[in-house]
Amino acid sequence: MTSESSIPLTFRILSGLAFVILLVPVLIVILAGLNAGDYLTFPPQGLSLRWVEAFLTSPTFVPAYIFSFVLALCATLVSTVIGTAAALYLTRTESRLASALRGFFMLPIVLPGVVIGLALYVFYSWTEMGLARSFPGLLAGHVLVTCPFVIATVTASLVGFDRSMEEAARSLGATPWQAFSKVTLRIIGPGIGAGALFAFIISFGQFEVTLFLAVADYQPLPLAMYISLRYAFEPIAAAAGIFAIALVVVSTVLSSRLVNLRRIFRA
Repeated sequence: MTSESSIPLTFRILSGLAFVILLVPVLIVILAGLNAGDYLTFPPQGLSLRWVEAFLTSPTFVPAYIFSFVLALCATLVSTVIGTAAALYLTRTESRLASALRGFFMLPIVLPGVVIGLALYVFYSWTEMGLARSFPGLLAGHVLVTCPFVIATVTASLVGFDRSMEEAARSLGATPWQAFSKVTLRIIGPGIGAGALFAFIISFGQFEVTLFLAVADYQPLPLAMYISLRYAFEPIAAAAGIFAIALVVVSTVLSSRLVNLRRIFRA
């Protein structure tokens, strides 16, 4: 195990600098959401909970927050199942097409979100399947964007996995499903949890795909924030960002706690 003293000083400085660069925009959003002024400005014109209260009583932002949460939760569940199955196939198959399929599954990460959203909207409209501007169509778009992250994390957890443990379980009388659920699934569980967390965060904050596929009667939070900044430019959008950041932090802490609890129960 590498000790902390063996880490080069240059790497420590660069890591600290990267952490600061990532943290500063978050602090700016929080301070802008606590602005006491009438417009979204920085530095804030004093600190106040005025716009936080406005967000909590808003007939637009609260439903948008709830809808984004439900959408992200549904997309996470579907992406986790599909991504885990795809990762298992890609790591265990001997087909020559495995590398090509892996690159194909990773394409949504490389392609810009605007291209994916526009392509899906044109495809839905051209096929006349009724998916354009519908919740199933929007959900399919979010699954397409989030699934590669689940595949990547689960694939990483499967690297070096010893399949002889499954064979040992089978030799002791376990069914294929029992061997998978009690051996494989427990070992790759942290990778699945990390992929699900990535999927939830990305789906909750997805804007480009949502812009093209949003449902007419329901408005996700990123789209509601965009419309607010476009027409009103009030700090209520930054206040909504505070609650979005809080949700990400809470979900991260809870997932880490659940993983630790599972390790405790296994011991």
